[in-house]
Amino acid sequence: MRDNDMLEKEEIFSKVLRAGRRTYFFDVRSTKADDYYLTVTESKKFTEEDGSFHFKKHKIYLYKEDFAAFKEILNEMTDYVLAHKGEEVISERHQKDFKKLFADKAEETVTTESFTDVNFDDI
Repeated sequence: MRDNDMLEKEEIFSKVLRAGRRTYFFDVRSTKADDYYLTVTESKKFTEEDGSFHFKKHKIYLYKEDFAAFKEILNEMTDYVLAHKGEEVISERHQKDFKKLFADKAEETVTTESFTDVNFDDI
């Protein structure tokens, strides 16, 4: 077995976050020197037309010397998103009536005041 395969199996502490088609795995792992680091893996399920499916995975490795800076930037970025867009999910994929809501909001912005009254008797 390769060293990388061995490292992947040295899980110390793990948590899973299921989020629709995505699943996030947070794993504390051990290096050869018995120090700890964190892996965050995003696994996303894709379904084929024939009903079969496959997963695409993306992984980042985060070492403890980067934790403080990473956490600071992550907090800043998430605070920015929430401050500017709130916690409500605005997405066609997450809201079944997104297109209807979008159309309704577009109709609300059009008022009768924006039209000129035309009397066809004048023509």
